Amino acid sequence: MNGEVTIREATPSDSMIIATAVCMAVDNDTSHPIYPVFEELARYDISQYSWRNALIAEVDGQAAGAIVGYDGAMLERLREPIFPLLAKHLGSSRSIEDETEAGEFYLDSLAVLPHYRGMGIGRMLIKALCTKAFAEGHLRVGLIVDLDNPRAESLYTSLGFEYVGDKRFLGHPMHHLQLTSPLE
Repeated sequence: MNGEVTIREATPSDSMIIATAVCMAVDNDTSHPIYPVFEELARYDISQYSWRNALIAEVDGQAAGAIVGYDGAMLERLREPIFPLLAKHLGSSRSIEDETEAGEFYLDSLAVLPHYRGMGIGRMLIKALCTKAFAEGHLRVGLIVDLDNPRAESLYTSLGFEYVGDKRFLGHPMHHLQLTSPLE
């Protein structure tokens, strides 16, 4: 492995790496019952976790991580497919707090497979998604980070994200961070 990292747009065939990344971002792995929900959503054209909203990092041609982001104004529409799938796979669905809103391109999920950590791939994925968001005309990129994950928050602030408030998501206290200018 020479470690050549490339970032590319996702395709429908990337549903497994997208689902894996989303599970990892919420502290689960592929054995969790929610994994099939995320994998199915990743194959959809319209969902929060659609392949259309993802970028994939590859190292020497092997999927190493993924990032998912979308226009916060689209949250309600992108969430529509989630609830029936939760009921189908888990027997019930629950209410989920809104983690973003109009006026913000939302960085929803980011994860790098353990074997590829420490190579700067997470940073590359964040930069690529932010570049895409600003190129599309968005004025800010936002995200939430669990207060129990100061390492992730440190990564985001090192890239220029700033604290703008607190949110709760899935019962956890979160910091809401935003980036208001393109990354160099």
